[in-house]
Amino acid sequence: MSSDDRSPQTISPDEAVQIARELYGLEVCASSLPGEYDNNFHVITSDRRPFVLKVMHASRDRAFIDMQCAALTHLAQHAPDLALQRVQLTRSGETFAKTSLRNGEERFVWLLSFLPGRVLAEVRPHTRELLRSIGSLLGHIDLALQDFSHPAAARSLKWDLAQAAWIREYLFHIEEPSRRALVEQVLERYEAQVMPLLPTLRKSAIYGDANDYNVLVSSASSPSRDTIGVIDFGDMHHGLVIAEPAVAAAYAVLGKSEPIAAAASLVEGFHSVFPLQETELAILFPLICMRLAVSIVNSAHRKTLVPDDPYVIISEAPAWEALARLAGIHPRFAHYVFRNACGLPPMPGGRHLRQSLATSGKTAASVVDPDLHTAPCLVFDLSVASTFLGADPKAAEAPALTPAIERELRMAHASVGVGRYDEPRLLYTSPLFGQGGNPVDERRTVHLGMDLFLDVGSNVRAPLDGVVHIIADNLAPLDYGPVVILKHLTPESVEFFTLYGHLSKESVAELFIGQRVNKGDAFGKIGTTAENGGWPPHLHFQIISDLLELNERFPGVARASERAIWADLCPDPNLLLGIPAEHFPSEERSLTDTLLERRSLMGRNLSLSYERPLKIVRGWRQYLYDDTGRAYLDVYNNVPLVGHSHPKVVDAVRKQLGLLNTNTRYLHDNVVRFAERLTRRLPESLRICYFVNSGSEANELALRLARTHTNFDDIIVLEHAYHGHTNTLIDVSPYKFDGPGGKGRKSWVHVAPIADDYRGIYRRGKPGLGIKYASHVEEILHRLQVEGRGTAAFIAETMPSVGGQIVFPPEYLAAVYRHVRAAGGVCIADEVQVGFGRLGTHFWGFETQGVVPDIVVLGKPIGNAFPLAAVITTSEIAASFDNGMEFFSTFGGNPVSCAAGLAVLDVLEEEQLQENALRVGNGLLRRLEQLQERHPLIGDVRGSGLFLGLDLVQDRATREAATEQASYICNRLRERGILTGTDGPFHNVIKLRPPLIFSDADTELFVTTLDVILDEDRARQAT
Repeated sequence: MSSDDRSPQTISPDEAVQIARELYGLEVCASSLPGEYDNNFHVITSDRRPFVLKVMHASRDRAFIDMQCAALTHLAQHAPDLALQRVQLTRSGETFAKTSLRNGEERFVWLLSFLPGRVLAEVRPHTRELLRSIGSLLGHIDLALQDFSHPAAARSLKWDLAQAAWIREYLFHIEEPSRRALVEQVLERYEAQVMPLLPTLRKSAIYGDANDYNVLVSSASSPSRDTIGVIDFGDMHHGLVIAEPAVAAAYAVLGKSEPIAAAASLVEGFHSVFPLQETELAILFPLICMRLAVSIVNSAHRKTLVPDDPYVIISEAPAWEALARLAGIHPRFAHYVFRNACGLPPMPGGRHLRQSLATSGKTAASVVDPDLHTAPCLVFDLSVASTFLGADPKAAEAPALTPAIERELRMAHASVGVGRYDEPRLLYTSPLFGQGGNPVDERRTVHLGMDLFLDVGSNVRAPLDGVVHIIADNLAPLDYGPVVILKHLTPESVEFFTLYGHLSKESVAELFIGQRVNKGDAFGKIGTTAENGGWPPHLHFQIISDLLELNERFPGVARASERAIWADLCPDPNLLLGIPAEHFPSEERSLTDTLLERRSLMGRNLSLSYERPLKIVRGWRQYLYDDTGRAYLDVYNNVPLVGHSHPKVVDAVRKQLGLLNTNTRYLHDNVVRFAERLTRRLPESLRICYFVNSGSEANELALRLARTHTNFDDIIVLEHAYHGHTNTLIDVSPYKFDGPGGKGRKSWVHVAPIADDYRGIYRRGKPGLGIKYASHVEEILHRLQVEGRGTAAFIAETMPSVGGQIVFPPEYLAAVYRHVRAAGGVCIADEVQVGFGRLGTHFWGFETQGVVPDIVVLGKPIGNAFPLAAVITTSEIAASFDNGMEFFSTFGGNPVSCAAGLAVLDVLEEEQLQENALRVGNGLLRRLEQLQERHPLIGDVRGSGLFLGLDLVQDRATREAATEQASYICNRLRERGILTGTDGPFHNVIKLRPPLIFSDADTELFVTTLDVILDEDRARQAT
């Protein structure tokens, strides 16, 4: 924003060409660039060098232009690594010059190098990393400007936050009283908290205008992106150092649903380069609000001068919205957030308070009648990863939780049950704990107090002397029912509070505000389940260092993204409770620690999904949950065929495991029953089963069967195929042997073109594609016969997944199978990905091609993530394999795995999941095709049922793979709480293989989220 309010006088691109020729000796073509008051041009020389030509009013202060040129020159010398514009000298060696236009008007002219990139306003999303990089860039700029001075920098500027009190005289321009009151509140806070400190705050030359149109961002495939640089030093001035991140943060919060988090990311980046002082951090929030208020008042004033100026309306509306959001954030909480972002303890003095509490705790009274120092305590694991609660979130709700806790206490002969502090939980299902209706939005999960499970009516006592500060018995808005808050003072006269939730209404009825409570006094009793919101009778005990004026609405549960701040605000209650440490299990590893240990203890090529790996600790139906309790819609993992932790499968495994698990040298009905149920679903010729533990083991066995039966070794596979990780399967998987670390094709392996009618050698729309693709297999067979070699097998996924979710053209497999069998080979159908009704139209993938294979391979999904796989073949092939050499898989087909397999078949039938896959899959396919119409990035939508793929392309005509975009989209979906993956030879196909319980609501969530991200990517591609 400029301090000059005069309207610009426009000049033409032709005049710009003439100016460049006369002053700089350059032959250029010119096009206009946006400019609020002056004329700017993008000029390109005849040898394709780009520049920015700035043509400014002659009335501009000459020193103002000289300051900008001097600052850019200074930065080029002192911070040469920063990607900033460079001043180009005129033919006479000047940084700027005065020239006359054709009409006789005089203008100041200067020329700058051109920075590529996209302005921040046109980029979405503004990720934490992107905002941090903006802050870091500004920190580098201001650090380099520390020893820069210029007389024009010490100017009077309405945007200078040290001079912002000028808005008081213009508040009357804000007509709406409530809005004017909001700005007055911001101004009063500025006058009370900032102005007295102005003489003591650091000052230097600062850039001062990191708005959305001055910040340039790179084109990057990662969601993080990077800031390239900034343009327009027109608002540079000698001002407060802290004003730089404050101004930038005021722009960063515009349009953000989480403004304080956005501001903190930017501040974090600035501080990492140019450390901020604690005094500066204390006034940062008032300055951010004040910068928004200045913008609002300036717009209100300008509307009276230029009523129809669209710029005023555009800049005013988002500022009002942001200021209203910030008004809902307590200034001290914002201060704590900024301190945390800068690596400081969120609460000033928090460490001293904890030390004082630890000392006081040694002599504190027990808050309940059993002395917690000596009473037998049972610490419960109520975390997201708790095996005590099970996977179903409903099992953790109050009606189920109460008897479970009571039972465990009886069995352990414990006097007190303890629920842990700082524990992420999924117990809080009320809408009060959510961010909205979206099931994958972040919820409040981190417990800020400690639970003490005791009998109804048990006394609750004060651990220290205190005063009754809050009494509340309104259940509805609270996390913890009827509540009392006591106020205490440390020996150093530092105020803090203790909170007691889930008390009985009757017991607190006679308490009054200001009532003194002595250490050890009983002032309440534990309430009934009804008074606890349905929870088991217990005391929620919490220490609070700053109530933030929230009083009885102070939260007992926090969001994981703000965990560090709330944990500092609410120290560990055990500082006063004094429960011995041996009762508590060892602390769970953080995601970072788990990642580091995995890297040190496990092979580095054991891959992880996503740029930011997930630590998944729970799965239920179509959702996975990370260690903080964040839910993720699983549209990716085909292994849990009937849903994560399906209770029928879990119960079958649990019961059988509690009775017997052994190998198949002993008779057991489970394996026979499972074989009978499987073969009932297969064509008549496929009746002999072999059970193993994994798809890789099954494919390995299938090749052994084929080779034994045919007495040949050669195998025909398809391009890009992947069949498993054993040595033999790596040898028959082009995806592996032609990929990184691969050793190339073995002489006995023959690769046929994949029948991909979108990217392959024959494209859809032409007749007989299946026959044409099959002819290449026939050619391989013929060549082998000429060489005197036979073919053992043709092996293929009946819809290749790793190859890119490929749907074969009609007649392909029928023709291939005819050719292979005519040559004496065996046809193997790898159904690991698409079997068991996933396709909706058919139970098996090979049925879609109207063929019957000689060997069918099943894996992964048939046990719903329990280790189980199968090979089913003909009696003839099985007889050949029965050649005297024993086949044995120790745990293949054991009673427990077969119990899982039987349960999966039961669920498929009882819940009609094939029918669900067809109905929901058809709906999902239609919605994806609608997205394809809107987004050119989607080149092809293909698949069947709940086996779908989106082939992303740079250009629909050339079908060039959009690999970077696919990665970007999958990582962005993960950030938004949806899990997908990529496949295909170019990793540009987004594969969708959710559990078969996927619903229409899941489709809606996925498609609407994907639509938003595709819009982001469209903007990103335009960079």
